[in-house]
Amino acid sequence: MSPQTHRTAVITGATSGIGYHTALGLAAHGITVVLACRHPGRMRATAEAIRAQHPTASIDEVTLDLGNLTSIHAAAQQITTRHPHLDILINNAGIMNTPAWTTLDGIEMQFGVNHLGHYALTMLLLDNLLTAPHARVVTVSSLAHRRAHTDIEQWPHPRDYRPSRAYAASKLANLLFAQELHRRLHPAVHTAMSVACHPGWSHTNLPYLGPRARGHRAAVAGLRVLAALVTQPAAKGALPSLHAATRPDVTSGSYLGPTRLGHTRGPAGTDRPAAAATDPDLARRLWAVSEKLTGITHPGLTRRAETCTWTETTSRADTTVT
Repeated sequence: MSPQTHRTAVITGATSGIGYHTALGLAAHGITVVLACRHPGRMRATAEAIRAQHPTASIDEVTLDLGNLTSIHAAAQQITTRHPHLDILINNAGIMNTPAWTTLDGIEMQFGVNHLGHYALTMLLLDNLLTAPHARVVTVSSLAHRRAHTDIEQWPHPRDYRPSRAYAASKLANLLFAQELHRRLHPAVHTAMSVACHPGWSHTNLPYLGPRARGHRAAVAGLRVLAALVTQPAAKGALPSLHAATRPDVTSGSYLGPTRLGHTRGPAGTDRPAAAATDPDLARRLWAVSEKLTGITHPGLTRRAETCTWTETTSRADTTVT
């Protein structure tokens, strides 16, 4: 990753794991980092940890609860006021395999936080992003998207709730959103890009949330043993996000991830999503559902009539981000 100066990036969920290491990498290269996180105390500790390694880092903090549309509107207002010019938005925050929780707006929690909250935040920040010459919206998905069912209208309010199925649906939603945003930006002759990525199998706190919420201590212990055996460090898992956000050879519509061992670990490069993630009809339906549930639309994004396919990046698949 080449040095960057005078750029501003917003990243959600940066207090640990992939998000923290992504924020750290951005700050290391002179990019102003806006942390958008739910817990002010943890966010403050994250900012201090980044400054401990990079004393000159420029960091802002905005409290954001992606499960609450009121909070999203308030956070977006703060960000747009403080940072009229945005270059990068990284939709990173996520939850996994939770009990049958709902957001404050009554939406299934994993779909609400992982997709719908990020859809709303992106739409509210898009005008500021479009002031940058080559802004990027990076949406972090997961290999789990391959297991998702495609009954989109059921995702916000599933009749038969299954934690792993809901998580997979939210991650497919991330990819469908990134693809549809790419389609809608390009016919409007915007230079902004929409890029998706995934961290492979990386060691983060994400898998433990569900078992902890259910009081399953043995499951948490088992997951920790498994993670030690099969996952890569979170710092490695952040490389696709950093690649997607900053590398000049990345193109809009790309999907990036680790390139080794079935795209579960290793250097960042091109990956191919599941067929459902490239379905323009599914993407259009999800966009309509998202507009209806949030009440947020962006008049500048027009829908191109003809069908498009996912644009493959021309970057080398074995390129390492350092």
